[in-house]
Amino acid sequence: MKNFLDAVILGIVEGLTEFIPVSSTGHLIVVGNLLDFKGSLADTFEVFIQLGAICAVLFIYRKIFFGLFQFEKKEGFSGRKGMVLLMLTTIPALILGAAAHGAIKKYLFNPQTVSIGLGLGGIAILAVERYLPQSKKLGLDALTYRDAILIGFFQCLSLWPGMSRSACTILGAMLLQVERKTAVEYSFLAAVPVMFAATFYDLYKSYSLFSSELLLIFAVGFIVSFISAWISLKFFLKLISSHTLIPFGWYRILIAPLIQILSRQ
Repeated sequence: MKNFLDAVILGIVEGLTEFIPVSSTGHLIVVGNLLDFKGSLADTFEVFIQLGAICAVLFIYRKIFFGLFQFEKKEGFSGRKGMVLLMLTTIPALILGAAAHGAIKKYLFNPQTVSIGLGLGGIAILAVERYLPQSKKLGLDALTYRDAILIGFFQCLSLWPGMSRSACTILGAMLLQVERKTAVEYSFLAAVPVMFAATFYDLYKSYSLFSSELLLIFAVGFIVSFISAWISLKFFLKLISSHTLIPFGWYRILIAPLIQILSRQ
């Protein structure tokens, strides 16, 4: 029963935090430590429930993703152009992540480094919102290849646990004068290829840990993650239509020292 309860808790944490700028990886590391759910099996489970969150994005934005395969379209965020935009955003983090994967897992996946990432990311959110350049690019169709590759470089910062992939891509897009809601939606879409790649890479490396006894627990985490991610995505899109990211910045700054304290007890 404890394993099933852990699966539900971690599924909720993953789904709620994956696409908002607070770092799902950071929260999973901290909550996993509090639950004493650690080790290679826990790492594999956390990777698996990310699939649930990814599927929520695929479901909500299914029309856009289907549009990527309409190759006759050459304008806007569809067909070849849409695929190339996502590819350009994905490649930098994919290359750097593959090269530094072992070191990141070994040295950075702990509550102390997470708290640093959360704090720095929170300061970055407040700074960008305070000195935000005037938005000139409204809607996904306004994104350029240059925007995509630069957002990809910003995404590399999220390899530090606690920085948050969504925060890095959203803030990067906003600094490129992309309107906030558009930046958020592109962050959702750009999450799919890089998360799929990272997830299947981790699952491939740890497939030997899977067993029929664990399948039900993994399935519970997957379903809970999907549902909570769907709720989180809908809520965040509605919130960002009329509010800034400042509350998320303050949340990160306030929770960072708390994590440091808890990790030393």
